[in-house]
Amino acid sequence: MTPPMNRRLFASAAALAATTAWAPARAQATAAELAALEKAARAEGKISSLGMPDDWANWKATWADLGQRHGLAHVDSDMSSAEEIAKMLAEGKNGTADIGDVGFEFGAIARQRGVTAAFKPSTWAQIPAWAKDADGHWALAYTGTVAFAVNTKRVGGALTSWKALFASPARVDIGEVGRAAQANAGVLAAALALGGDEDRLDAALKAFAQMARQGRLLSVNPTPALMERGEADVFVMWDFNALAYRDKIPNKADYTVLIPSDGSVTSGYTTVINANAPHPYAARLAREFIFSDAGQLNLARGFARPIRFDQLSLPADLQSRLLPSSQYRAARPIRNLAWTAAAKTLGSRWQATVLANAK
Repeated sequence: MTPPMNRRLFASAAALAATTAWAPARAQATAAELAALEKAARAEGKISSLGMPDDWANWKATWADLGQRHGLAHVDSDMSSAEEIAKMLAEGKNGTADIGDVGFEFGAIARQRGVTAAFKPSTWAQIPAWAKDADGHWALAYTGTVAFAVNTKRVGGALTSWKALFASPARVDIGEVGRAAQANAGVLAAALALGGDEDRLDAALKAFAQMARQGRLLSVNPTPALMERGEADVFVMWDFNALAYRDKIPNKADYTVLIPSDGSVTSGYTTVINANAPHPYAARLAREFIFSDAGQLNLARGFARPIRFDQLSLPADLQSRLLPSSQYRAARPIRNLAWTAAAKTLGSRWQATVLANAK
């Protein structure tokens, strides 16, 4: 449900339409509706995000554009997908955040828990059906595929598969399983390599438990600083994060980024607009921009694959920064309905099966 109208900002029918989801039969917003939305957002002048820091998927450029083009001052609180939803729930009508970025499976969870507002950007028709909520509560802005960032200087060569990784003595950072969509997807990718799927994670959990018993499993979300210090030999993360983080560190030549050859998954991230956003129009304008050509290209510059990839003309320099298509042969899309259900219990299973065995 959309937040209450601010009558001082919206006096016309066109302005009123800008605060709601565009009708499915007319996904393209009119110029008048977008102008009204921009005016209201500019009057608010601020936007507060969750889990959308500067160094993730090049959000820095998007916030800079929204500031320069529309006068929006931005602040972010970085946190996991689960924490974002929990914060929106806990604050209720006293919400302090306007918009968040959560993993694929968390979009449906956020809607189920009643913390989202529906809004369809003007490019709605160009977003694949599998990547959006029919009513506009969430839609993937970009996709990611689980990758390895391997410190080849330390391990003496690239570990190119999950089976090789589990058999090696390498120290591995998987991230905060149960709390971060990236880490959850890493577990699923390992399960695929070991013959499992969304409903069969036992083999992967046992393999990670063995790592934990050996004292070579790190369960904190990867960062450029951790990579620079070599806190792990292999970092499991989205391809766009692996490439972006490597690009930031002075010892980037130490790392090879690759998609594991025996199993990986492609998922994505969706914006969720807080149903109790303090700046509801700024939140909607931000989503409108994120799905525009300019917003989608910003994501591509952050090594993420924009959801409207097929409608964009990607410059050659951007294409050259991405992994070759041949790397993605063993990757498949996450089965979202099955994964949403499995992800709800993954945290507790991870705690009992893996972390309980940690050295």
